[in-house]
Amino acid sequence: MLNIKLLLNNISYFIKKIKIRTNNFDIKKLLNIYFIYKKILNEIEFMQNKRKYFSKKFFLYKNKINDLIYLKYFIKLIKFNIFFKKKKIKKIKFNLNNIISYIPNIIDDSVPIGNNEKFNKIIYEWGKKKIYNFKVMDHITFGKLNNSIDIETSSIISGSSFSIIKNDICMLYRSISQFMLDTHVFLNKYSEIYVPYIVKDICLYGTGQLPKFKNDIFYVINKNKNNKLCLIPTGEVSIVNLFKNKILYDKDLPIKLVTCTPCFRYESKSYGKNNRGLIRLNQFDKVELIQIVKSNFSYSCLDELTFDAEKILKMLKLPYRKILLCSNYMSFSSSKTYDLEIWSPINDSYIEVSSCSNTLDFQSRRINLRYKNVKNKKKEFLHILNGSGLAVGRVLIAIIENCQIDSGLIKIPKVLRKYMNNKKYISYLDKN
Repeated sequence: MLNIKLLLNNISYFIKKIKIRTNNFDIKKLLNIYFIYKKILNEIEFMQNKRKYFSKKFFLYKNKINDLIYLKYFIKLIKFNIFFKKKKIKKIKFNLNNIISYIPNIIDDSVPIGNNEKFNKIIYEWGKKKIYNFKVMDHITFGKLNNSIDIETSSIISGSSFSIIKNDICMLYRSISQFMLDTHVFLNKYSEIYVPYIVKDICLYGTGQLPKFKNDIFYVINKNKNNKLCLIPTGEVSIVNLFKNKILYDKDLPIKLVTCTPCFRYESKSYGKNNRGLIRLNQFDKVELIQIVKSNFSYSCLDELTFDAEKILKMLKLPYRKILLCSNYMSFSSSKTYDLEIWSPINDSYIEVSSCSNTLDFQSRRINLRYKNVKNKKKEFLHILNGSGLAVGRVLIAIIENCQIDSGLIKIPKVLRKYMNNKKYISYLDKN
């Protein structure tokens, strides 16, 4: 959520920035509602002071019954007006917050402006793309021959965009997630945390998925109608909301947390070679990195968090590139985002495996997360960063397709072998 006071102090700047990302913004409507809100707020404050003033006059009229009755009636009338105006301002504040909640975060000045991937900026590429002297199998073909990836059966029990993974490929899948967690905990110094997969819908508002992306969420039917429950689209939702309405101190910062969770997102059916098999699913596993830091450190921490995700790809020796996303390719809550894209020899293109974003104080305002500045003794909003470290299924695909050493044989990356009982190879001939 944007700082409305900051917005009003520099309207032309914010309008220009907001229009880069959305045209559905009516500044006149926002200002009209805000000024009505401020007007009523001032009226309430005036009446409260008035009530206090006359309440102190009671002792002057203790021997004047008529005047005392009139004063009591007058104070009661003021109380009634305050009550009425508070109810009115509650509705106005709801409308005001509703408008602001649809405004995306302000982009950083370094972000390229554009509405398609052509405007994304390649920062650098890493790793050698292999040249094969045989036909490389895609992960779907290999999984069928190895009896380890089953899309057809999963569609029977769950519908499209789900998968079943079995046997040695399932073991490889689990090994990837364990390796990533161990790396982030022991090498990158994140604290591991296990979080709920079902949350209240207000939690998705806190991280910015709601209200804008309500059609992408899986909702849970429950008897308690007071709370709408949702399956998490990312572990970020659960972790960030752990700090709702918290006030932290210098000794608590920075906070670095990592979790591995299933993620549930409704993916509209997309066809094409870049969306086949395990690439785009309604349920997938992802290791999520979160950092909560002071405002003056957030952009250097974005570089750190992104590099932490890159370490995984380098240790696996998988070719990738780092992309600075353009304005209309970033998430709703992000001010600046780096994508890490992994090389797919089958598609002859790159596939996103991580997004690392700085949300500035956008999410912390929504969840009311602050810290007490020891120097000026003020409560200030913290900055929240998030990143995939990484998407497990897409790393699995990259290993299957990049680590084939001849037709139908996969060489397991060295760093994963200890998690696979020192197994070095997986072959489609090794059907389990």
